[in-house]
Amino acid sequence: MPFEKAVFAGGHFWYMQEVFEKLPGVKEVIAGYTGGNTKNPTHEQVLSGATGHYEAVMVIYDSKKIPYKKCLNVFWKNIDPTDYRGQFADRGTQYRTAIFYLNKEQKRLAFKSKEEIEKSDIFLEPIATEILKASPFYPAEEYHQGYYKKCPMRYRTYKFHSGRGKLLKKLWKKR
Repeated sequence: MPFEKAVFAGGHFWYMQEVFEKLPGVKEVIAGYTGGNTKNPTHEQVLSGATGHYEAVMVIYDSKKIPYKKCLNVFWKNIDPTDYRGQFADRGTQYRTAIFYLNKEQKRLAFKSKEEIEKSDIFLEPIATEILKASPFYPAEEYHQGYYKKCPMRYRTYKFHSGRGKLLKKLWKKR
């Protein structure tokens, strides 16, 4: 069976790339841009907020080793789904959260997972994460691919100062 794909926007793509690459059954995670109206955008264009694109990751995975539902669970546990202005220290439309479905089954499972989060007692604020039909995905520039491995000290410093780890722990303490 060929590998499957999933697309998630969870704030800065460096973080999401690290999270998904560490999962057994994941073959590759590509940092990129999706959801906007500019073809082949550059990082600078996306950062401007004018393209409508999200920073996102395309996860290529073996569904026999890691089902899509598990990918969804990992996604939810690594974002603040109530923040509609970005994620943690990263602000702007390019850092919003979304699940981009590629087929009817992904759509069904994504909406079901969001409904479960909404019905849980975890969050007091409404869930802002959108579920959208996938649009063209444009890989980010090469220097963004695997950035956490290429520049580990700079990445860890950026991640620490973003407050992401501390806030995720606080957000998900009930689970």
